[in-house]
Amino acid sequence: MRTAILALTEQGARTARRVRAALPDADVFVSRRVAAQADAAGEVSTDGVHASDGAAAENGGMRTFGRIAQVTAEIFAQYDALVFIMAAGIVVRSIAPLVRDKLADPAVVVLDEQAQHVISLLSGHVGGANALARQLAAALGADPVITTATDVEGLAAPDAVAAQLGLMPWPHGAILNVNRALLDGARVRYVVDASLPLAAFYRERLAAGGAAGAAPAATVDVVLTQDPAWFPAHQHHGGLFLRPMRLVAGVGCRRGTAQAEILAALADAASRIRVPQEAVAALASTVVKRDEAGLRAAAEALGVPIFFYDNETLAKVITAYGLRESSFVKQTIGVGNVAEAAALAEAGRASRIALGKTKYEKVTVALVWQISQSSVSDREASKT
Repeated sequence: MRTAILALTEQGARTARRVRAALPDADVFVSRRVAAQADAAGEVSTDGVHASDGAAAENGGMRTFGRIAQVTAEIFAQYDALVFIMAAGIVVRSIAPLVRDKLADPAVVVLDEQAQHVISLLSGHVGGANALARQLAAALGADPVITTATDVEGLAAPDAVAAQLGLMPWPHGAILNVNRALLDGARVRYVVDASLPLAAFYRERLAAGGAAGAAPAATVDVVLTQDPAWFPAHQHHGGLFLRPMRLVAGVGCRRGTAQAEILAALADAASRIRVPQEAVAALASTVVKRDEAGLRAAAEALGVPIFFYDNETLAKVITAYGLRESSFVKQTIGVGNVAEAAALAEAGRASRIALGKTKYEKVTVALVWQISQSSVSDREASKT
């Protein structure tokens, strides 16, 4: 997931460096008052953005900001996870106007400045805050603070399972109903639509996570399907559906890269998020690569479409998400980020980065979950 780390004080900045060691791809935002290389007026800037205005600006490998509430508002929708190193009260006041619902909000985790406690504050299951809190606690030698009822009781909530398998729970209200039933002793029965391309994978993973025990008080159905026609048959037995999200792979490659090398990179990238290569539903890249035979052959071998985006589109995505750019790539093709930008362009605004750009010998891959059903290509904004 794409992660931002935010710190307000000198000690917070020191802890931010420890957090970044555990999350090396994360972006660090530090108050300009404590940024080591900020100028006296606090106006270190890049691309016309001034830290003195409260916005984020580059400074010695970090991004500086003036006001925490303003920078939070600016990046809340850009990142999949926000890690705040400050008092929880400050965080609550900063995110309060921005919170929508558990299916759309980013994960929010809070650390004290000494990294003694790591609190999962928002989007514990679907957003992954609980898992992130545990990961950071293990890396920092801290105590994870998880207050989600099912986690406290040691139960595998279906919406948490969904986050691990690339599934989106719906409708929203059924999540609470099923989790309440689970807490009351009910058993969850997963029903997998056999027509799903990854039906066997889902059954295997769900069976591995299942548990036997005493006879349950009741059974609630959680249905994995893309077909709403299943709803009437199951709505009285829980009514929670898990819809497979579309996985888009953004790919950059050197000229003349062979199909086999691209497929090997995609397989490894998929394994890093614990899904099979067959989960990849589309490839995306830059128009500069549209004549690459190996890239087109890889898409054909996977049986998925491939979309190519022009520099203008990629540049807009880079700006919208504040993506890091490679100066070498920018000099070569005109934009400094291909894999992440192309995947996000294809997946659309309602998306989450599953795997940030990952470099192989001749290939770069980024994986993005498309949350909504519609995509940029569906709106005829892509070029094939």
